[in-house]
Amino acid sequence: MNDPSGKSHSGVSRRDLFRTSALAVSALAIGPHTAGAAEPAAKPPAPAKPAMEPLNRFGRMVQEHFVNRLREFEATRIATIDGLKSKSGARSYVKSVREKIRDCFGPFPEKTPLNPRVTGVLDRDTYRIEKVIFESRPGFFVTGNLYLPKGRIGPSPGVIGACGHSDVAKAYEAYQSFAQGLARMGYVVFIYDPISQGERIQYPGDGLKSKIGVGVREHLYEGNQQFLVGEFFGAWRAWDGIRALDYLLSRPEVDPNHVGVTGNSGGGTLTTWLCGLDPRFTMGAPSCFVTSFRRNLENELPADTEQCPPRVLALGLDHEDFIAAMAPKPVVLLAKEADFFDVRGTEEAFARLKKIYRLLGAEENISLFIGPGGHGYEKVSREAMYRCFNKATGISNAQTEPQLVLEKTENLWCTPNGRVCDLPSKPLREFTRDRSRELGAKRKRLDRSDLLRATKEILKLPARDGTPHVRILRSLHGRNHPLPNATVYAVETESDIQAVVYRLSKERHEARPPAGIARAILYVSHQSADAELRDEPLVKQLIAEEPDAAFYSCDVRGTGESQPDSCDAHSFFQPYGCDFFYAIHSIMLGGPYVGRRTHDVLSVLDWLRACGHTEIHLAARGWGTIPATFAALHADAIVRVTVKGALTSYSEIAESENYSWPLSSFVPSILEKFDLPDCYRALEAKGLRQIEPAGAVTAG
Repeated sequence: MNDPSGKSHSGVSRRDLFRTSALAVSALAIGPHTAGAAEPAAKPPAPAKPAMEPLNRFGRMVQEHFVNRLREFEATRIATIDGLKSKSGARSYVKSVREKIRDCFGPFPEKTPLNPRVTGVLDRDTYRIEKVIFESRPGFFVTGNLYLPKGRIGPSPGVIGACGHSDVAKAYEAYQSFAQGLARMGYVVFIYDPISQGERIQYPGDGLKSKIGVGVREHLYEGNQQFLVGEFFGAWRAWDGIRALDYLLSRPEVDPNHVGVTGNSGGGTLTTWLCGLDPRFTMGAPSCFVTSFRRNLENELPADTEQCPPRVLALGLDHEDFIAAMAPKPVVLLAKEADFFDVRGTEEAFARLKKIYRLLGAEENISLFIGPGGHGYEKVSREAMYRCFNKATGISNAQTEPQLVLEKTENLWCTPNGRVCDLPSKPLREFTRDRSRELGAKRKRLDRSDLLRATKEILKLPARDGTPHVRILRSLHGRNHPLPNATVYAVETESDIQAVVYRLSKERHEARPPAGIARAILYVSHQSADAELRDEPLVKQLIAEEPDAAFYSCDVRGTGESQPDSCDAHSFFQPYGCDFFYAIHSIMLGGPYVGRRTHDVLSVLDWLRACGHTEIHLAARGWGTIPATFAALHADAIVRVTVKGALTSYSEIAESENYSWPLSSFVPSILEKFDLPDCYRALEAKGLRQIEPAGAVTAG
């Protein structure tokens, strides 16, 4: 999600930051006309016919499929919590979610020396600010401000401040405010810059700008890439927080018996994760994050990569479980009435947490504050946090925020020019590159049987039971396809998912495929079978090469006829759009989106074989080549394979600074097992033909 106010530091709204229209506006050509001419003006030419819009008759299918899955997930969780009746049951539940959280985020690396240094000090009336740089991993620098109250005798309670998605991070007004407010009350506060924000830009451009885009855009770009090598961006973010806590607790001014964590939006996310990950925290106050995965999905609200832990839904975890892992320690959930994080989900989470705390005999330690207005860590919310922490520590009786004097952004810089990359700090993408190379050096070449097992496991391919159910839809005419008629079939690959298949023919046909044709071609589209049948040269080439073969084309889920138009209109190709939205939900559910698309292709192949097509030439372009390649390995009926614009290797993406392939084409952890060249070698036995292979920056 974006910043505290729903805007970036530059004032661009969260949704507008990623919205671009897919509609092209073309001017009509007008004939020449001269005022006062003797002869009449030339007749203007007829307007050009608009381009034919690709068909999309199943645009809500994917959204409703995921809604169904998350409702089933939530119902199971709620039944489990409803079944808790005793203190021992609540304790067992808390223990189980702690173990699942570690499974979801771990394993973390070994702790290495922080090598902290103070680069400057700001001396103020009742506190001072130390500018600190430490290394959360060797060569990976973290910048933070340590607020130290003056005049304290003995150790003080400590607080880690986690920043949301603001360009200036720790210098953002709301985040300076809570850090300074706590310091004026007697707390030691360490607030640090997140990766790709503040002083920690990973793709530096001119000045303090990012070539990719500060915050969310960099998070998505580097986070999606990390999945290929088995890393999770949120775990890197959490590790920074854990190491920040290590630094805070290394200071003699801090009482380790009273250590809290708070943050808003993306900082609310990290606060939530840290509550579940590090038992040293004794109190927490996540702001503007805790709701439920179901509410976010139903509301079509994309979440940053760090907010979507892999397998979190498969493990049965929701937002509230990270708070439950902290029970019975004091926590206040901070929400806003008009937040895009649905407050209904916050109330539901709170009710379930209250039950767990009540069974543990500490109902008073869990509370909920809902402030007026929209997304943000405003004064009323900060004061609710102060009250919670003061009650837990007894350090202050203050109920309201003290008078604050905020600093200019550059006053809080820990580096000379506001950029760790100038020190230099190793950028995150280089860690990903190095990990990919390490995995590549260790990987063994798999034989065919091992490759089949590995692909089935890593893609999480579901079982297929016989021939899928198929609907026969109305035939298509006048679509300018290379053959005049297209019979349309909706192949049911799951109970609420259809792969849309066109069978092209010279004659009009309204029924099932005619019998007696052994040879067939199946073309898996890049983005729209309807459009590519008109415009893609490979289609015409395939038909010309095998004129006696039956020709089919296919849109797998989420493409072409089922391309979603959710998460803002025309968001499909945007970094934060609906294609990413469903790909990241698939990862949370424990399997890659491309695995389910591979299942779609395999199901269509099952149907074609049942129709009597015993020899199938499988062809694909661009994005469609990924599921087609995997399906070709597993389908015995495939006798020939043609791929155009296919990705050369996942390692090329993992090792490149720039890439253009979407998360929906990625397979998490694949480079731990194999890479696409292994698949291509295996498909040579099926006459693999590769046309115009595509590198990291070319998708189709």
